[in-house]
Amino acid sequence: MPLTANDPTRKSWLNVPENSDFPIQNIPFGVFLTRDDVITIGTRIGDYAIDLGAMHQLGYFKGIDLTDDIFLQDSLNDFIADGKKTWRLVRNRISDIFLKTSPGLRDDMEHRKKVLFTMEEVEMQLPVDVGDYTDFYASKEHATNVGSLFRDPENALLPNWLHIPIGYHGRSSSIIPSGTPVRRPIGQTRPGEDGVPGFGASKLLDFELEMAFITTAANALGKHIPIEEAEENIFGLVLFNDWSARDIQAWEYQPLGPFLGKSFASTISPWIVTLDALAPFRTKGPEQNPKPIAYLEQNEAMNYDIHLQAIIQPEGGNENVVSKSNFKYMYWSMAQQLAHHTVNGCNVRSGDMMGSGTISGPTKDSYGSMLELSWNGKNPITLDDGTERKFINDNDTVIMRGYCENDEVRLGFGDCTGKVLPARKLD
Repeated sequence: MPLTANDPTRKSWLNVPENSDFPIQNIPFGVFLTRDDVITIGTRIGDYAIDLGAMHQLGYFKGIDLTDDIFLQDSLNDFIADGKKTWRLVRNRISDIFLKTSPGLRDDMEHRKKVLFTMEEVEMQLPVDVGDYTDFYASKEHATNVGSLFRDPENALLPNWLHIPIGYHGRSSSIIPSGTPVRRPIGQTRPGEDGVPGFGASKLLDFELEMAFITTAANALGKHIPIEEAEENIFGLVLFNDWSARDIQAWEYQPLGPFLGKSFASTISPWIVTLDALAPFRTKGPEQNPKPIAYLEQNEAMNYDIHLQAIIQPEGGNENVVSKSNFKYMYWSMAQQLAHHTVNGCNVRSGDMMGSGTISGPTKDSYGSMLELSWNGKNPITLDDGTERKFINDNDTVIMRGYCENDEVRLGFGDCTGKVLPARKLD
């Protein structure tokens, strides 16, 4: 089925600001609360949120096999479960309806009142009901930096890292949409000289610049997904800030891995950008040496050229870009991650989310966490107001942005933001 929605020459009859993340070539999917307090599934073009539930009721998806309530739900899970054929048909139809030369909705003012909202009139929600969440550790530069900080710089990578995509099962209940404040977590930390563990608010709160992909109902329990079929089962991507309390994590993570240092909050951008929309930005990833085992071999370009930024904005201050990275730096691709995740027969369901792990590049300004940027606090970052940051302070807002761009089109993900609030006092 052709990807007509990706035609770079297409223009919308809706106004799209220059360098918008949401041209007509994007057409992401999300969930929002309307001005009438109705939750609906929608999309976005320019600065307009588009109610797909209302469009379906008005007959704009006639001829596409959709249930009556497919867009009248509080999550995208059922729509995602319908599979790529449905996603592509719907996305192409939306593109056709909003094409500059298309009458219909363009000229029907009554329908437009029911379908269109400015972004100021809606409240974005979590786009999927995340049943399971896996976080990978798939950036070679990040893994090398962390290994150098806490182990032997000459042997920074553990023996398994170049052979398998490392991951762990995370906490899905604390995944939150962009704009939701984050409370500084409380927990135990390493003992001092008296051997007694510390306890209190984390002093080493960090962001992790990541992306996450959303899956469909891909496989039955006991069956695996071959790598050549992996991307058929990935709906799209979001920006992902997997907050970390480094001091809590350092005390608890051996022998079983992250727990309270990670489970307090993970922030995602609310619009899911489909793999179809990202197709023009496909690129090769880093060379893999040694060659992966056969089930992880990929013979096509399976990385994506997505420019990423991490920004710190102190309360009342300006935005400070502290990191510029790129999703193409991922050593292990999404396809490899999904193939590995299921090779043991683990079943994957619609709305499951898989984080990339921190995305660090080869230069110091492309590191994807404060742990690396400040080198565990040894090299503080100076913001434009003269204050320094080793990690994230109370009332700082962390903003993540991502976009793709070539000679013909630019599209992006919108903001992924979270303001850090002081820790709560225990009763």
